[in-house]
Amino acid sequence: MTAETSEVTYVPDRENTWRFVPKHFAIFLVLMSVWEAANRMGLADPLMFPRPTRIAEGMVQIFFLKATVWEHLAATFAKAMGGFVIGTAIGMGLAIGAALHTGFRDYLKPYIILVEAMPRIAVGPIFVGWLGFGYGSAIALAALVCFFGPFVNTMTGLMQIDEESEELFRSCRASKKQIFFKLMVPNAMPLISAGLKLAAAGAFAGALVAEFIQADVGLGVMMRRYVITLNMDYAFSTLLSITVFAFVLFRSIEIMNYRIIYWHSEELMQRKSKRRASEFAGIINKQVSGTGGQ
Repeated sequence: MTAETSEVTYVPDRENTWRFVPKHFAIFLVLMSVWEAANRMGLADPLMFPRPTRIAEGMVQIFFLKATVWEHLAATFAKAMGGFVIGTAIGMGLAIGAALHTGFRDYLKPYIILVEAMPRIAVGPIFVGWLGFGYGSAIALAALVCFFGPFVNTMTGLMQIDEESEELFRSCRASKKQIFFKLMVPNAMPLISAGLKLAAAGAFAGALVAEFIQADVGLGVMMRRYVITLNMDYAFSTLLSITVFAFVLFRSIEIMNYRIIYWHSEELMQRKSKRRASEFAGIINKQVSGTGGQ
């Protein structure tokens, strides 16, 4: 009797994911209905907790009628992506050096701990003082927030090599470059991708924090203005918009990773195996046909 082991795919099965959508949507409708009823019955302060219908009206205003959200969304997205690229590049670059060189890893460790222990909100005003109220301070804070995830995950993934696989590569006289790109990097990709997802969410949060402190344009600026003026309908609408945008960004990276790291998905591996088998069969048929013609 053989024990069957089910390999965990990189991304949850899409059929199972969509199967839970109606349930989550039903729970959402129930919560919104309770909120609406409590507000209309006077159990909740309509100023601090506006009715969901008012929030929906606010979203229609900022998205379509006034269409003020798009300019701010573009600004926040640009700041977040700038910080994501810079923070990820620095984090992964240092992680590669730390994974390959023990001395460099021991030298770098206390500084990484110091950076991670640094409170992000406290650093925000300092960045604003150094770089001004524009894009620079928001990008710097976003880079600082999203640095740690890619660094730790990349270093951990590169160091978690199966000794038997490494010995097999060395017995085949593989160079250090080949071991790195053909063994270490593919083996580390799941952890690296998880770090990138955390970094994307962190970059978005870092850009928003910088905008809360001081900025001229961005979703954080919208949120700050509406809260200061006690326009809570639009404040909740902006908060919901930020949540939706962050979710879409996270899911986009997850889907991209699902396509790139195909060897951790049984479904994609089967597709690629069938495609390669079909290509191989076509090559064999051509060779057989050519031999028969001769």
